[in-house]
Amino acid sequence: MRSKALRYSSSSSTMSTLFLRSGDSPHDRRGGRISVGSPLVPFKSPESGTDKRDMASAGSIAVSRDGRGSLDDSPGLVLLVDDEPLLLRSLRRILEAEGYETVLADSPEAAEAALADPRLSVVLLDLFLGASSGLDLLDHVKRVRPDVEVIMMTGHASIESAVGCIRRGAFDYLAKPFDDLYRVKTTVGKALERQRLVRRNHQLEEELRERSTSSELIGNALAMRSLDRTIHSLRHNESHVLIQGESGTGKELVARAIQASSPRAAGVFVPVDCGALPESIIESELFGHERGAFTGAVGSPGLFRVADKGTLFLDEIGEIPSSVQAKLLRALQHKEIRPVGSSTTVPIDIRVISATHRNLEAMVAEGGFRADLFYRLNVVRIEIPPLRERREDIPLLVYHFLRKHGRENSPAMGIEDAALEALEAANWPGNVRELENTIESALALAPGPRLRCADLNLGRPGLRPTLTAAPTGLPLSLEAYEREVLQRALSESGGDAAEAARQLGIGRSTLYRKLGQHGIGTGGKGGGP
Repeated sequence: MRSKALRYSSSSSTMSTLFLRSGDSPHDRRGGRISVGSPLVPFKSPESGTDKRDMASAGSIAVSRDGRGSLDDSPGLVLLVDDEPLLLRSLRRILEAEGYETVLADSPEAAEAALADPRLSVVLLDLFLGASSGLDLLDHVKRVRPDVEVIMMTGHASIESAVGCIRRGAFDYLAKPFDDLYRVKTTVGKALERQRLVRRNHQLEEELRERSTSSELIGNALAMRSLDRTIHSLRHNESHVLIQGESGTGKELVARAIQASSPRAAGVFVPVDCGALPESIIESELFGHERGAFTGAVGSPGLFRVADKGTLFLDEIGEIPSSVQAKLLRALQHKEIRPVGSSTTVPIDIRVISATHRNLEAMVAEGGFRADLFYRLNVVRIEIPPLRERREDIPLLVYHFLRKHGRENSPAMGIEDAALEALEAANWPGNVRELENTIESALALAPGPRLRCADLNLGRPGLRPTLTAAPTGLPLSLEAYEREVLQRALSESGGDAAEAARQLGIGRSTLYRKLGQHGIGTGGKGGGP
């Protein structure tokens, strides 16, 4: 009986190669081996002189590996689909020299079989596969494996065909013959980077779902996990809470999370910025006043009564003047207030959560804050670490802000690895608030689908990207302005898409996408790879 065991040959100078026929799955295991179809016709490797197994007929595929372990220990696969065996072998040599693992297919049926491999990351697909259309296979790939990036190849390059491919979900577009091998390598590398980014985003999204106490309170660092546990432990408790942390660390978010998980969740949450209230009116704002209590005064209940049955959040509690501290202490001790100008007290039922960026113990020691008020507020202490002490949370926060502030009616924005590393290395004196502002600003003006280091303007405090005014005579609408710029770039480059993209400082896939959005499809060069 003919054996169907795995057969491959190897040499010291070339990577070993396994070939499968159409319809066989790389994951069909029989006794620890990969099952294959009928024997394949050997061919002589021109570079080594050793026999290998080539594709004998249409519908065969080949899986290559480096021989250092099992087929399952590779970080990813690149599928090469073309009906020209010589081109497939050339591409295989190019990519294997760069350390990539490859799968070869000479027909749509063979390519579809390879899609079952979960390691598959990138597909290089010819636009014309004999009587079949590569576009149909592109649609199939994006339907069954939307996580896989597809790079189209053709010997009949045009802007129209490039735009059509990008519109249907292709990552990029390469023109044959491949005179510039660097272009082939870098395009595959960028596609793999994009695919890793998408998978990382999915992973971060799952972590966000698992770790977030609320949609805004985000963190996976040890300190944030401890904070999450503390908030959870307060869910049946109504003690007063003091939150300490630098500006921008999210003190109000923590206060809202405490309120949301407490017995007072159905009540109101009333935030008060004590540092923003003038000393002359802070007492009447907090405790209310009677009509005629001072010149022009009309009756006001005050924020304590507004927060009845709910939570009063006193932000920057250290800024409350000493003249008001005594009245605040009495309100907390006796659970009643006396409005300005009134001779009677009003009972209150509230929980007070206070916050400060200052060292209240030091203020107490210096006489700037009442010790008895401090003890009354400091029943439960929560300290929020600055962002620089939990840098491992920055990717989670960045992804959250990308999703929160992403442009309307456009694909979700991503971020390049170099830009993310720059964000992780920054000092962030303004903490999470500064990080969010940086991402929101970059998203508003970024020219491409992913944020770059140049979009972030890190290291230049206070400086953010600005729009350049449209040149005189150009339409004022952003859409018309962009269309004019694209047309001018194509005109000045003689219709060469690669040159136009270089002049605009964007990738060719971005250029094709924008040309498709604006309906620009005049004939011209597709640009060499």
